[in-house]
Amino acid sequence: VAITTRLLVSHLSGIRHYEKDITKVKEEKEKANRAFKLTKPDQDKEQKEKEGKGVEKTDSVKPRKEHEDEIKSRNSKPGRRDKEFEQEEYYLKEKFESVIESLKIFKNDPLFFKPGDQFLYSTYGFTLLSAVVERVSGQKFTDYMLKMFHDLDMLSTVLDDNEAMIYNRARCYVYNKKGRLVNAPYVDNSYKWAGGGFLSSVGDLLKFGNALLYSYQAGQFKNTNGKLLPGYLKTDTVAMMWTPVPKTEVSWDRDGKYAMAWAVVEKKQQYGCCRQQRHYASHTGGAVGASSVLLILPEELDSEAIDTGLVAPPRGVIVSIICNMQSVSLNSTALKIAREFDKEKWAQ
Repeated sequence: VAITTRLLVSHLSGIRHYEKDITKVKEEKEKANRAFKLTKPDQDKEQKEKEGKGVEKTDSVKPRKEHEDEIKSRNSKPGRRDKEFEQEEYYLKEKFESVIESLKIFKNDPLFFKPGDQFLYSTYGFTLLSAVVERVSGQKFTDYMLKMFHDLDMLSTVLDDNEAMIYNRARCYVYNKKGRLVNAPYVDNSYKWAGGGFLSSVGDLLKFGNALLYSYQAGQFKNTNGKLLPGYLKTDTVAMMWTPVPKTEVSWDRDGKYAMAWAVVEKKQQYGCCRQQRHYASHTGGAVGASSVLLILPEELDSEAIDTGLVAPPRGVIVSIICNMQSVSLNSTALKIAREFDKEKWAQ
């Protein structure tokens, strides 16, 4: 079979994640699909009732999913254990000198399916992707990334190296079996630099989000008289990265599909005076003792702003949250924050 970089970046390669047993992976996916099918009829019924009664959705009428999320959050017990974090490979302590060396963890394992056929989120797919970057660039992947972070002015973003002295490095925490907070166990992330091996700050992630949003919008503005600097990436490149890929899915956002290293929700409204779906891109992060999210909500630019050049990119809302605790769901919180800021802007 052939595995392309596009398949890797969209998690369609067939390379396993931390779970080695394909039977368990299939069982979990079937369970998730069944849960989704059970909630879907209720959502459809509620939508039809709203259409029949002519109910206009306002801020006082909460979408069903948000309501369910709030109930789930209230009922969740401290110390809940995410099954994914029961995988042994999350807690590797071996230090790998290169990303090529770390490929030995999974390189002889069978693919779970034919590349391109199914979606399976895979940290190891990104490890292979980092090896490709290393070969193509002719330099160590970590050096290549740190140079890029320097270009983006992300000076607080560094390797999560246990031996290095890192200014303001936070301690990480987990709940033990008794529901008490304890220090996160020692792990070495050198086996997955690309998929979860960097430390950053909220400020740096905001810079990263702004750089991407600027690149995405810069090509849309006209009549700037050459005053607008080019984006770090081409506009078409970011648009491609934020275009949903067929056969993908997103566990943390039911409205979204996976694109290229981003979960993307497309703009959609099926009925008048009913639920609107804004275009945004996001990604969550989960590590031993830490959780994070970065969400980018681009402003819907009108033709006057684009043609006159009276405003300049980036235009929109970017939300970054980093939590030094394991298994914290942050995407819905980030989206609510983004919508509040967006609503406040239009109210002015």
